[in-house]
Amino acid sequence: MKYTVDKSVFELDPNIRFGILIGNNIVNSETRPEDEERLRRAEAKMRETVKAEEIRELKNVKLYREVVKKSGINPNKYPPSVEAMFKRIVKGGQLPLINALVDLCNAVAIEKGISLGGHDLKDIHEDLEVRYSRKGDVFLPFGCQEYEDVDENELIFTSGNIVQTNKWLWRQSELGKVTLDSTHVFFQLVGFDYEEGSSLYEAMKDIEDLVINRFQGTCRKYLVDINNQSIEF
Repeated sequence: MKYTVDKSVFELDPNIRFGILIGNNIVNSETRPEDEERLRRAEAKMRETVKAEEIRELKNVKLYREVVKKSGINPNKYPPSVEAMFKRIVKGGQLPLINALVDLCNAVAIEKGISLGGHDLKDIHEDLEVRYSRKGDVFLPFGCQEYEDVDENELIFTSGNIVQTNKWLWRQSELGKVTLDSTHVFFQLVGFDYEEGSSLYEAMKDIEDLVINRFQGTCRKYLVDINNQSIEF
């Protein structure tokens, strides 16, 4: 299977980087007390260090919004999902517990301030792309059973014509959601630099560690950028 980022995406920001991890033979579980503790600790630290009015100025959030706006999507109406998540946390809310893998991915996203999505590969049957939408693309909203047509010429993450994340980083599909039965998972992280200490580098390292040591799986890592726009896995 291939994962490709269309060259037009790099015209929005040549520094954008996509960190891809493929987790295989994962043994997911209900959330353990130590898993919830990590999530709550990450939430608490964010509340202590970030004010609500500062969320849009967080480095990655600011750059996500700029890319979204340049692509033609209104980031105020369709904010990146991490922005909405961070706002909920800073205003005093807690994320609901879902399962260990989802909750720990959320913890890493909060700790590193980065967009991080997990997609169950059992629901993905065609090559993956980040590209602009076209006629015939459809999206199954979370919790729904009927597909919706997708507006044309909007940035999406898709498998064939089945959209996995609508309006780029705004909303994930019902297809590909990570459950207790998920064993093969595609992780997509979005950053703007990649060296030791950067949010993308450190978040990828954390996810790899979780897949191997917490979930007893195997992991392969890839970096997609302007110089390497496609991978096969």
